[in-house]
Amino acid sequence: MRNVRPVKVGDCVLDGKHIYIQSMLNARSDDIEGSVKQAAELEKAGCEIIRAAIPNMEAVKLIPAIKEAVKIPLVADIHFDYRLALEAATAGVDKIRINPGNIGGMDRVKAVVEACRLRNIPIRIGVNSGSLEKEILAKYGSPTPEALVESALTHAAMLEHFDFNDIVISIKSSDVHRMIASYRLAAEKCDYPLHLGVTEAGTERMGLIKSAVGIGSLLCDGIGETIRVSLTDDPIREIAAAKDILKSIGKRGGVRMVSCPTCGRTRIDLVKAAKLVEEAVKDMDKDITVAVMGCIVNGPGEAREADIGIAGGDGCAVIFKKDGTQRKVSEANIVPELLAEIEKL
Repeated sequence: MRNVRPVKVGDCVLDGKHIYIQSMLNARSDDIEGSVKQAAELEKAGCEIIRAAIPNMEAVKLIPAIKEAVKIPLVADIHFDYRLALEAATAGVDKIRINPGNIGGMDRVKAVVEACRLRNIPIRIGVNSGSLEKEILAKYGSPTPEALVESALTHAAMLEHFDFNDIVISIKSSDVHRMIASYRLAAEKCDYPLHLGVTEAGTERMGLIKSAVGIGSLLCDGIGETIRVSLTDDPIREIAAAKDILKSIGKRGGVRMVSCPTCGRTRIDLVKAAKLVEEAVKDMDKDITVAVMGCIVNGPGEAREADIGIAGGDGCAVIFKKDGTQRKVSEANIVPELLAEIEKL
């Protein structure tokens, strides 16, 4: 397990003991009502840290409005203009995302540091393949993992110069291999919390796959304290995807589901049954595994680690439990009977 310097974001402590789910508002920054509504919806869906773009002074008004509507921490996403960071800090934001090297001289960096230090606000440094400094890009020839990490640590050093260490780092790329290699290298070179994500991952189908591979691989390595699944979609979909990634590698509780792909032996509509069960259990708090299997071949045997499940028969199924008990149900009653048994667990 990586030794992480704890950084507090609102009431969240980024220390590796809990992986926090993030998302970002995509309502227009000048639509305060719409942004507040979306922030509330994200919190309800399970988002634990919200980020909002602050492109101008008018957008700073989002901060108190969102803070009043939700209890989870709010991050101000700022580029280039250090004055926006100062105003965001004054407005009560919980974290600032800004790259110190992009806001001018060290006097401006110091001003941001002092504003954040005064209010215990951490700073996230966000580097990606398209934002590398010209001299670093010239040195490495392309946005290699080494180039990305050097850029991030150079930005961090500017904050460290003023004895500021409440730092979170993200090093994102749309290339999954590069993203994984960059974070692994960063984990070796610093002890700051790392915010994981595959940037510009795409629409839901490919974005989810790329994020699962990139984020999941690193979390299995013990790398990463907070994650964002970036999708060109409703950000609510990002929360569902992040939960599923964490659940699949044992980083979150809730119902885990296994189901067979079916074959010529299957005599029930298992695809329909599996989808109905998945939808019914997706938000349950029970820390159990449910199996939906097509026949006795892939039934209790292959699903022996499941707490409960079904194995299909010819127009019927057997509900089985980990304790060895079984009972037969008709095909029409498979899903309601299985769900009734799950509720008893």
